[in-house]
Amino acid sequence: MTDIAVIGAGTAGLTAAIYARRAGRSVVVFEGEAPGGQIINTPKVDNFPAMPGISGYEYANKLYEQAQDQGAEFVFDTVRKVEGSYEEGFRLTGEYGSYCEARTLIIATGVKRRQMGIDGEQEYAGRGISYCATCDGAFFKGKTAAVFGGGNTAVEDAIYLAGICSKVYIIHRRLQFRADQALVDELLSYDNVETKLPFTVSGINGRKTLESVTLTSIDGHEEELATDALFVAIGLIPDNSVFKDLVELDPDGYVIADEDCETSVPGVFAAGDCRVKEIRQLVTAASDGATAAIRASRL
Repeated sequence: MTDIAVIGAGTAGLTAAIYARRAGRSVVVFEGEAPGGQIINTPKVDNFPAMPGISGYEYANKLYEQAQDQGAEFVFDTVRKVEGSYEEGFRLTGEYGSYCEARTLIIATGVKRRQMGIDGEQEYAGRGISYCATCDGAFFKGKTAAVFGGGNTAVEDAIYLAGICSKVYIIHRRLQFRADQALVDELLSYDNVETKLPFTVSGINGRKTLESVTLTSIDGHEEELATDALFVAIGLIPDNSVFKDLVELDPDGYVIADEDCETSVPGVFAAGDCRVKEIRQLVTAASDGATAAIRASRL
């Protein structure tokens, strides 16, 4: 039986593996895709301390190699079933038949950005389409940007971009934003912000990089909007359904965990974007990973 099983090899999971190994605990990390999580698709990371300009792929690879060098064991399989308890041990079963028994468990499955689901979205990801304004907004300083979404994240993204871009459009499918009114008031105070309501993004246009998007209104009217960037902020999707019978989740599917990363179940911790929290950034994911590993190592 391993000491700690980590589910997810993003920043939180890999950091947890490093700290757990440094504490002398045996560690098995499960990852269903590539190590590193969503950050591997980011061309340049400028907001992680001491690593300005590093590519997302290079950052993720360094973190993965560091965890490997510390002696963490990796299983590339998606966990589909978790059973047991701290008293008897947790049993993890993967999609392709992998199996692990562990004394403690760290859930670090992250989130996925909700995608638009339209033609060209994958092709232009990283070439004008982004899902994180604070990560990639600086690449479009002095240029035109558009934000698609109407909640707090979308409005906050537009406010951030308004401070560095020459022009910012915010596109929302309703006549009113879902964001807090205080945020909306702040957004509308910027002279370089223009709202496009009620529209959805229905098309993506460009040659090598994004040049414009096609907007469709609720009555079927179409127009083309020239923009250098489109930041998609139409929601996040936590991938925690496999844990719904194990730990307490909030109505949106995030694991409920406190700042010590402890969940409702003894011996189970949650780290990174998959848990209920306000700020979802690389640095906060790393912090969670360290915290969860230290707490789990003390059990």
